[in-house]
Amino acid sequence: MSEYFPYEKLRPNQKEFIEIVSRVVKNGENAIIEAPTGFGKTISVLAGILPHAVSFGYKVLYLARTHRQMDRVIEELKRINGKSPVSGVEMRSRKELCLHTYLKEFTTDAYTAMVVCKNLRKMGKCPFYENEKKKKTEFEEVTKFFLREPSHPTEILDYAETLELCPYDLTRQVAYNSNVIVASYLYMLNPSIRDNFMTYLDLDYSDLIVVFDEAHNLPDQAISALSDRISIHTVNRAIKEGDEYNEHEISNFLGIFGRGLELLYDEKLRDREVHEIPILPEAVFAHVVQVLGVDGRHLIRFLNEMVEVGDSIREDRIEKGKPPRSYLGRVGEFLLNWLALAGREDYLFLMSRDKGLSLELVALDPSKALEFIRDVQAAIFTSGTLTPLEAFRDVMGIENARLKKFPRIVRRENVQVLVAKDVSSRGEERSLEAYRRMVDYIVEAVRLIPKNVGVFTASYEVMQGLLSANLDVKIEGTGKPLLVEKQGASSRENDVLVAKFKAYSRRNGAVLLGVMGGRNSEGQDYSGDEMNGVVLVGIPYARPTPRVQAQIRYFERKFPGNGRYYGYFLPAHRKLVQTAGRVHRSSEERGSIIVLDRRLLWSSIKKDLPNWLAESVRPVDLARMRLYLRRFWS
Repeated sequence: MSEYFPYEKLRPNQKEFIEIVSRVVKNGENAIIEAPTGFGKTISVLAGILPHAVSFGYKVLYLARTHRQMDRVIEELKRINGKSPVSGVEMRSRKELCLHTYLKEFTTDAYTAMVVCKNLRKMGKCPFYENEKKKKTEFEEVTKFFLREPSHPTEILDYAETLELCPYDLTRQVAYNSNVIVASYLYMLNPSIRDNFMTYLDLDYSDLIVVFDEAHNLPDQAISALSDRISIHTVNRAIKEGDEYNEHEISNFLGIFGRGLELLYDEKLRDREVHEIPILPEAVFAHVVQVLGVDGRHLIRFLNEMVEVGDSIREDRIEKGKPPRSYLGRVGEFLLNWLALAGREDYLFLMSRDKGLSLELVALDPSKALEFIRDVQAAIFTSGTLTPLEAFRDVMGIENARLKKFPRIVRRENVQVLVAKDVSSRGEERSLEAYRRMVDYIVEAVRLIPKNVGVFTASYEVMQGLLSANLDVKIEGTGKPLLVEKQGASSRENDVLVAKFKAYSRRNGAVLLGVMGGRNSEGQDYSGDEMNGVVLVGIPYARPTPRVQAQIRYFERKFPGNGRYYGYFLPAHRKLVQTAGRVHRSSEERGSIIVLDRRLLWSSIKKDLPNWLAESVRPVDLARMRLYLRRFWS
């Protein structure tokens, strides 16, 4: 057993998992491993990596999607440290690790926080940074202290506040000397953030062992990190900003550019039912070129000037204690990137109107965000939902990879999977009558499953269909309150909602209504009675928008014969499986999974389900579901 495994007993198959990771790291390979919920993936990965990493001086970069997942890694490192010395720290954004009131009040995104921090330091306006020079001894002592035991961000923040030192610099210094750095996906998926991160910590790719936890999220997260969007509202604010700072030439240029966008909108979108449409990248500059007679070289020079002016404006606003934004700089950066990507097959250029007239750069190839992987010592991708592993490997472009799928640990008698054979969420089958039938299924499930039940829909549109069929009124009749996930709710509001839902598990139970692929169907853990059953309403296939169709076409060119499967079917099946997995968080937990869509009985879909789920599927009508639920929970 690894000296970095802190528990007395190994769970089933953990020894093999640890050995696979150990061999992969030693041989400089990659691994894609699917293991079920409750397996102990985090500690198994660490136990397999750390002996080699500590002996040979590799830095372990453990990446996760949510703060909750990142905190879990630190907890496991603390346990390991009780047995064998290991250091580790969790990186957070500058805004979360900053004590300066100006930055905390006025910054929202990582890039702006970086710019503000840089300028505050340059102007000598950050007392915490200045204190580092005066309190070198204290800074070094605190760094040594946190290298003795893996630390949560709040622990470092508290010490830094007491000593009036910069928490971000302190975390960075601990990270520089630690065995393990725990961070968000964004640190490595976003190219500009990755470059800054690697430079800031003086890291070389060849010195890294990278872990991607919950790796089923990677395709969507990579696409998001590589994409960008700008609205006509931002362009109009940039025009006003140019006039305010006497940059009238730039304002004139943007005025002509904005008018060109409006003409393009009139031509392409105004009288159509669609909300987005692909455009040629050069089309957005056609009006500017026509009116001003500029060529491509002059255009690039002008946009670079906008970026430089934007930097100066940010500095000026910081000096005056105002929010550190620059609309001019933002527009210049976006349009330079737009021009740089013109002609690339792996990008889609869109005009959309969902939130006002906007231009969007939509990345189509998630593997582009992982090109750095070929330079690291080893990369481990792990999740409970990666089936089929070969498809994940292809889509993410992972070479030299070992694939391994571990069986479920939940006992067969604790799993119930019932699929309604008389309902479906297919677009042509959606009607008020269909939603009423689904509501009947849901109400019976809520009545017969003890304590808490989750109801997750294929989309917010399906959710509204259920509510229009009086789901809320009928759930009320079961004696369990209905808590509804709100689209666009803040993290804090959602945390309050989930905490309230979990608290009901200690009483008579409640019902949580949300969407598949959302934060409550993937990013949350529900233990014991906190979720004894889930009802999955439909299969979360994406709407056939231009971006979805472009993704399919791109994958078809890259993977002939598999474009639609990789770009449309598989992502939806993974979201469904992830949501189904909320019920069983340990081998002993019992749970019912009810799918209100007969398509899950099709062999073309069942093949994408993990064995534990596919083997348990039973087709039912309402009466038979009622019978099976009574038997299961009696």
